[in-house]
Formats: sequence, structure tokens, C-alpha cells
Amino acid sequence: MEAITALTTTYPFTFDPAAPFLDQASDWIADVFYDLLPEAGFETRDEQIFMAFQLERAYKEKKTIFAEAGVGTGKTLVYLLYASLYARYTRKPAVIACADESLIEQLVKPEGDIAKIARHLDLNIDVRLGKSPDQYLCLNKLEDVRGPGSESEVFQNIYEELPPFVHFPDTLQSFYPYGSRKDYPELDDKEWNKVGWDVFQDCLVCSRRHRCGQTLSRDHYRKATDLIVCSHDFYMEHVWTYEARKREGQLPLLPEHSSVVFDEGHLLETAAQSALTYKLKHSAFEAIVTRLLEGEVRESLALSVERAIERSDDLFALLECYSTPVAASDRSELELAAELMQSIQAFRSAIDAIEEELVFESGMFSLDEYQLRIVEEHLEMIQTALMLFANPRELICWTQMDQGDMTLVLMPKKVKEILNERVFSKKMPIIFSSATLSAQTSFDYISDSLGVSDYLSFSVDSPYDYEQNMQASLHTETSIALKSDHILRALERREGGMLLLFPSRESMETFRLEANARAEFAQFPLLYEGDAEISRLISEFQNDKFTNLCAVTLWEGLDIPGDSLNHVVIWELPFPPNDPVFAAKRRESADPFGEVDMPYMILRLRQGIGRLIRTSEDRGRVDIFGEALQQQDVREQVSNLLPSSTEKENK
Repeated sequence: MEAITALTTTYPFTFDPAAPFLDQASDWIADVFYDLLPEAGFETRDEQIFMAFQLERAYKEKKTIFAEAGVGTGKTLVYLLYASLYARYTRKPAVIACADESLIEQLVKPEGDIAKIARHLDLNIDVRLGKSPDQYLCLNKLEDVRGPGSESEVFQNIYEELPPFVHFPDTLQSFYPYGSRKDYPELDDKEWNKVGWDVFQDCLVCSRRHRCGQTLSRDHYRKATDLIVCSHDFYMEHVWTYEARKREGQLPLLPEHSSVVFDEGHLLETAAQSALTYKLKHSAFEAIVTRLLEGEVRESLALSVERAIERSDDLFALLECYSTPVAASDRSELELAAELMQSIQAFRSAIDAIEEELVFESGMFSLDEYQLRIVEEHLEMIQTALMLFANPRELICWTQMDQGDMTLVLMPKKVKEILNERVFSKKMPIIFSSATLSAQTSFDYISDSLGVSDYLSFSVDSPYDYEQNMQASLHTETSIALKSDHILRALERREGGMLLLFPSRESMETFRLEANARAEFAQFPLLYEGDAEISRLISEFQNDKFTNLCAVTLWEGLDIPGDSLNHVVIWELPFPPNDPVFAAKRRESADPFGEVDMPYMILRLRQGIGRLIRTSEDRGRVDIFGEALQQQDVREQVSNLLPSSTEKENK
């Protein structure tokens, strides 16, 4: 999203330099909720005013705050006002980090909260998107796949529609956005993966990087005056790569900023772990080290490179042997057998040999200095990743297939020490906003997992009357056919749009196969996440009362009021998968089910249920399926999230 209106550095109130800025800003924000918004026809809430006073303290003391506010409290509007005003005062933009790209689109859409501020409060906000690299077209990958053939014709059309300056050395007079995932809504996820950026692209030595949509976008958002909106993953990537990019003479991913808001902040730990993840594959390693063989090099270096490639090939062959697929996950569990650990050490030794040879080679100036530095950085990263095997108890690892290649993924178990050092120790307002931050009224779980030792917190409930506006039923049925029967009967009632939430892509595909095999489903439009760009699917769902959406990642943030969404179906209780990340957490717990599985499931279920009632006028129904509902403790905890009138028996 571009700047909503022209850039401005003024305040929406008369600023007195002799008085504290935040006192003046808070007085104006109070006027917004007591006078300005009601005069514009908006319903303001006591919860918003309470939250505003809490955030005032966080900004004054420059502290972290856990702001837990239920659905409908209007929390987004409050933090946007404080973040944008404080950005202007400090002359540094604020960062709004959302859980994923679909939530970003919800925030910046034309009818979203940022647009409301601009339209009704005469506060022109310069807001720019800092999208993750994987949300951009890779010109090199596009070049590889375009050509003759039915599927390639789609990619050829994309190539031909690129702006002229991509193909010709035209002068770029102003920012021209292109290449975003959103620009190609017709591509499904599989097609996008063939042309979208991935972690194995070496942008530093790419000849097209200065014409790349990702590079141009990065230059643009760095100049934001008020707000930069990005994902949790992207913010964490900024944190982890900050020092390395400075060493390489590059700018950090994000500019210096005045404050950070983590929307749906309960998901930040996952993003932090993901950012610290290392991905290695043989083909990428071979492509990197063979650069050293360009031109005249000493025979000993050439032999070292050849041996390292052989050790890499051996290692990835063993990885395939010791990998076991995990149900409902694209990750395979990896057995750290003695033979595999020996192969890892042999690979590390082979890289050591290359690094020793490069010491001599650099003194002879026989290699291009820039290329040499890039290769050395890659080798250092690989060695850092492989060093994690020295302490397997602190390591989470798995394998997965990436465009047909075996990929080794490594992740440290605990990230809170690094988070505390690089994020929460800074004297800066940091806001965690979500409807689900506490566990049994305590914020200890999230603060401990993130390494936040000093924080403020508050909780306010949703103002909506769930007892009157929501119907709910619990079902212990596990049969795919019988669950599909229930969904079909609900669709036949044609009461409005249905959101079907699945705990995994595997379970969603299971339902798709069942629905496709039954002629009765053909008359009901069913959209499936992954079949097109996500914001396009959401728009179709929102704009057609009788369209239904099947999703895996929309448990949080989806905001569709009215009859477009008046029925939420939870296909299965969203317990965490049995993949390596959660397997590691379970091994460390004295009560894996109570301390790992149940908290995750309840938090995610609360979010899923929260998709239904988005305004005081909304009415609807929630149906929850789960075999675990036969267990009394599970049933009780799930029932506590629902109206007292919930039908507790299997229907």
C-alpha cells in the first residue's frame, strides 16, 4: 500500500514545545474517542479508552506491554494512533509487524483502520509495506521457467507484462511497485513457488538486483515517515541479520524505528524461531563453492572444493536414509544416527580445508574480491549451522523437500536469550496486541518464552454478547463422511458464508477429495487456500454471501462482518502436529499434553472461534469436531470458551 495521502510531518493538534509531547498526544487521542469519532458516526467503547491510557504509560516509560483485548474492543485503532504520532515526534517510523501477509492486507485494505484514520481524523499517514522476500517475483527463476508449453505460457505472459525498465536500461524516475505476490492472484501456491524468491537465491551477486521489485520496494519503504507494515517473520529476519548486513556493507532490512507493535503477538515466538532457521541443500552448496573455480586457481584449492562437494553429496544421501515422513506435516523427522553425525563432521572438515586454502588465495589476489567475500560469508553460515549438531539437546532439525531437492533445516530450541538482548533490552515502546496473550489470567507463559523480564500488561474482554449472538455445538464424530454430511446440511440451509478451518493442509485436502467425490457439493462454491493468492480468496469470500472458504492459516486476523461469514466449522481440534519442533517441546516437558498440546490448541481455538462475531450486530454458529472432546478435561476447557447454551452432546 502506498502513502494514503501526501507526506506530512504535522500533528493533528496545536503542539506546544514547552509541554511534554505524549501528554498532548494523549489529550488529543482522548478527544478522538470521546468526541471526534462519535461525531463521525462511530461507536467508541470504554475498552478503547482504557487501552489508550495503558499505552500512554508504555510510550512514556518506553517499555514492553502485553495488551490483551478481546474481539471488538477496537485495539488496532488505538495502537495506530500512538504509533503514528510518536513516529512523527521522534522523526523515525514505527513498525507494525503482523503475523502473516494476509493479516497485513487486512490492516491496509481501503476500508481498514489506517484508511479510517486518514479519512475521518484528518491525519494523513505515510504507510508503506515491507513485505518478506518470498512475496516477490524472482527474475532469475522466471527466466528459467518461461518458454514453450502450456504452463510456461503463464510465466511467459508474466515476463512480457513486466515494466519496460526491467528489460531495458531506462532511468527510473520514481518508485514503481511490481512483482508482489498480490500482483499475480491467479497463480496457485505451487505455481508461485516456481517463480517466487526463495532462500537459496543469492541476491548479492545478482545482475538484476537493481531492477528487482523486492530491491525497489525495500528502497521505498525505508523512507517511510510514519508507519512500515511488515510480517513477524520479516521483523525477526531484520533482527537476526542486522549485524551481518552491517559487516557486509549492506543496509539493515528495516531502518531505525521509534516503536514496534506485534499484532497477534502470541505468534511471535514461532516467527523468531523461523528467522533463526538455517536451510542447507547440496545443489546450493555446490553452486556456491564452484564459483571459486572460475579463472586460474591453485590445484590444492580445486581439490579441496571437489572433496567438499563429495562430502556434501554423501551427507545428503544419508539424510534421505535417516528421514521419516511426519503425518500432517511437510517435515520429516531426522534420526541423528552415529553414521550421520560422522558424515556431518567430515563435511565440516572439508569446509575447513576450503577456508584454509582461501587464506592463501586471498593473499595472491587471484580471485575476484567481491565473489570471494560472498563465498566466505556462505561458508561461515554453513559452519555456524552445522555447529549446532555439537549440542543436539539444544537443536531442532528436520528434512523437507524443496523443489525436488532434499533440504536440511536446523533451528535452535530457545531464542529468548537472543530476543532479550536484541529486542527487549532496547529502550523503546514495544506493544504486543492480541485477544489471546494470557494463560489463565497470567502473562508468565508468553513473557518467559520470549525472554521479556520487565513488562506492563492488561486485559479487557470483548464487548459482544456471545450468549445471545452465538450458537455452538461440540461433536466427537471422526468419520470424514459423517463430518462432510454435517457440513452439507449446513450449506443446504444457505444461511450465509461458511469458514472451514483445518489444522493442516493434509486434513483440508482430505475434505476436498470427499467433497469433489460427492455431487451434492457441486452446487456450493468452495474456495480452498492455496488455489490463488490469499487476499483474492478473502475478497471473493467477503463479497459473495454464499461463497465458502476452506483455510489452514486464517485462524487469526480474518475480519469479515455480516452474513458473508456466519458459520465457522472447526474440522478438528487444532492440536500441534507431531513434527520435530513440537516433538522437541514435548520432550522437555514433564506434562507434554497439559503444558504443550493443550495451551497451543486452546489458544488457536480461541482465535478460530473469534472469526465469527466481528460486530455487535453479527449472529452465527460454531461447530467444533474433535475426538479428544470425549476426554472430560478437554471438553471442559473447550466448553469454557463457548456460550453456556452450547450443545455439549454430539449432534
